Amino acid sequence: MDWTPGELSSDIEDRRGSSGGGGFGGGGLGIVGFVILVIISLVTGRNYIGSYLSGGGAVSSQRAQTTDGRPYAASPAEDRSAHLVSWTLDDVQKTWATLLPEQTGKDYRRAKLVLFRDYTQSACGAAQSQTGPFYCPVDQMVYIDLSFWDELRRLGGSSADFAQAYVVAHELGHHVQNILGIEQKVRLLSGQDPSERNPLSVDLELQADCLAGVWAHTTEQRQIVHDADIEAGLKAAAAVGDDHLQRMQRGTVSPESFTHGSSAQRVGWFRRGLEQGTVAACNTFKSGGAVPSAGDYSQQ
Repeated sequence: MDWTPGELSSDIEDRRGSSGGGGFGGGGLGIVGFVILVIISLVTGRNYIGSYLSGGGAVSSQRAQTTDGRPYAASPAEDRSAHLVSWTLDDVQKTWATLLPEQTGKDYRRAKLVLFRDYTQSACGAAQSQTGPFYCPVDQMVYIDLSFWDELRRLGGSSADFAQAYVVAHELGHHVQNILGIEQKVRLLSGQDPSERNPLSVDLELQADCLAGVWAHTTEQRQIVHDADIEAGLKAAAAVGDDHLQRMQRGTVSPESFTHGSSAQRVGWFRRGLEQGTVAACNTFKSGGAVPSAGDYSQQ
């Protein structure tokens, strides 16, 4: 993967020098914010409510400060990963700023990305290293603890440059869904029919994989990503499949509890976006039009 380190993007908020901070401050969520957390927890399968109630929701201003008042000093490896995330963030957003109006008629608005270590606060509750990277639709920010690349290796995935880029592109795929209104419709339908929460969550995640593939399609066209890079991205997608994770954690697989899709599904939808390069190709939903899919916005 051909890229050049530079200054961190203006769309990055670097909180690695803090033990917390950001988000709501000491005031808490309020009832509207709490309801939003309930809905997001149901859709994503992540327990944001538990994190909030256990102390993540009210972060004091003291907690947001660095422990010794000095700038955070990253290792060379972590510093390189931060610059790779930054480069990818800018490249993916530049790509969508062109593709989204062309293919859907919708303008792209830039998301922010927060780098943190161990713990920070998001508008969706506490962000912790064990949660893994995620996109919060409330504040339209992506949250990444760079130690996740070590976890990805432990799960059998690759932490090569393009594997890391795939993760960033996947989370920004959720931002595209937010812009298109897909995330909001999924949230509504999940509330109306709780039995559909997991299947809808799987469809949402697979679509984000496909949208990451759409970005990857443009990198192949620009000849900045090569065959070996693509294989690393596919390996990363397979490593975070629900069946692979469940088999590692408990030795059995329960498809009815999937929230992100199987390894084969995740690889398949990423490859579909990679090969076709269009938003319209990423119609993962099986509900016969009840959810506005990416394809519904296609002008082609």
